Amino acid sequence: MTADIGHLLDSVERTALLTAALRAAETRRDDRLYHDPYAAAFAGGIGLSLLAEIRRVTFPEASPRTLPSTPDYNAIRTRFFDDLLVEAAGRPHGRQVVIAPSGMDSRPFRLAWPDGVRLFEIDRPPVVAVKEAVLAGLGATPAVDRATVAVDLRDDWEDRLAAAGYDPASPSTWLLEGLLYYLREDDVHRVLERVRAVTAPGSVVIADVVNSAALTLPTMRGLLDVFAGWGCPWLFGSDEPEALFARHGFEAVAHQPGDPEADYGRWPDPVPPREVADVRRVFFVRGVRV
Repeated sequence: MTADIGHLLDSVERTALLTAALRAAETRRDDRLYHDPYAAAFAGGIGLSLLAEIRRVTFPEASPRTLPSTPDYNAIRTRFFDDLLVEAAGRPHGRQVVIAPSGMDSRPFRLAWPDGVRLFEIDRPPVVAVKEAVLAGLGATPAVDRATVAVDLRDDWEDRLAAAGYDPASPSTWLLEGLLYYLREDDVHRVLERVRAVTAPGSVVIADVVNSAALTLPTMRGLLDVFAGWGCPWLFGSDEPEALFARHGFEAVAHQPGDPEADYGRWPDPVPPREVADVRRVFFVRGVRV
């Protein structure tokens, strides 16, 4: 179905179809890290085309790979965030979950959520419309109490979220997946500050952040050029994600793919120590609101 209606999405919004294609490919593996039965329908032909372009630049036929392995990265990120979300939602006072932006995320349908969880998905109206059309075609039923909030994160989403039933006075868990590196630095700070303003102490924020070198290294150019050519360049990186989140009131811990906590036997590259400069990195961040 997305092959027919995915054209309604702009370049940034279509990255959700790329993520769905990556998750569909992971689901077909015998050694898969998770099972996403909805991903192939979400991806459609557009998602498969985007993934094919990523594969071409990542795995060149005539030379060794220098770019990070996007399929392995996405598999690890998805599984790592799956586990963090379910763990956080299982806390006695953490029964609100917000996924922003939600893209073509099927976690409300495929994860085993604890009883009493209320999950909110925020994304732009075209993304929500495409997603709901695909879900309706599949006859999908969520495994959690789910509400969608069709609004751009640059607009006034706080009131819309509250109207959907979100309680800012109660602890919550937020997932900001595949978002921050597409934003300018001032917008990154604005998003984190707005999330802080609507979260109670003890709330959890989960996100991924690349480092500054990932935006400039010649060995990253092939991947950066693909996203820039699609009209959604990577704009933001941080070498100190813990400090970035601390600035907005979150005590954070960051892991890299390949660390013991975020490997699953799948990360193919060395993990240089944090003090080593001029290497590409990506961080999985878990911050707790203080």
